[in-house]
Amino acid sequence: MKSFRRLVYPYLVWAALLIVLPMLIIVFYAFSAQGNDVIPVKITFENFVRFFSDPIFIEVLGRSLKLALITTIICILIGYPAAYFIAQMRPDSQSVMVLLVTLPQLINMLVRTYAWRGILLKAPFSPEVKVYIGMVYNFLPYMILQIYTSLSKMDPSLVPAAHDLGCDDRMAFLKVILPLSIPGVISGITLVFLPAVSSFFIPKLLGGGSYVLVGNLIENYFVTTGDWNFGSAISLIMALVILISMYFTRKFDYDKEAV
Repeated sequence: MKSFRRLVYPYLVWAALLIVLPMLIIVFYAFSAQGNDVIPVKITFENFVRFFSDPIFIEVLGRSLKLALITTIICILIGYPAAYFIAQMRPDSQSVMVLLVTLPQLINMLVRTYAWRGILLKAPFSPEVKVYIGMVYNFLPYMILQIYTSLSKMDPSLVPAAHDLGCDDRMAFLKVILPLSIPGVISGITLVFLPAVSSFFIPKLLGGGSYVLVGNLIENYFVTTGDWNFGSAISLIMALVILISMYFTRKFDYDKEAV
């Protein structure tokens, strides 16, 4: 056992260099500011005060949460019927449909977004609607696959058993199929909401620069203005939002409760 435990060491070093160290650097920049000739760096909460005291930044944060929430809801409304439809097919047909769902994912997301930019260039939609289209298109497969995985693992004899006990199709769905598919829905919400709330290039390409989200703010302060301190503070705030979102989604994960 000890010999196999050593195989973990390269991963720990890799994680420390690419995950822990960058996060520590972000925390350092977020709680610091440029000083003077005597004290080059000073510890301060000014970056966070600046963010929460400016209504524009609060509006951008709210817009990002709204976008991620609506995108997630749309993905559920489209993804659940699609996943249920696939799960009802024959096994060979299911494999073909899953392949069709995952096939676009083999193309880089940036390339797919550029394609949608060309499609929607002259479309009579507002920038916000174009961003929603790009978001749903890019993240919908994650929702479909997670729900489909839960539905495909369900014992097919449960629905006939529910019918034998007096349930009609609607009650069988509400009492049997839906509860058993909730873990897949929760996983889909996690895989859609978390990247959607921090996305930056989809709003940038499809929104034409007029639909700014938190991800765009972070990119701007790191790349354009060079204010790494404030950009790190925004990144830390977003990390906290994501951790809180993960906490609440895990609260509804029936699999975790069962364990």
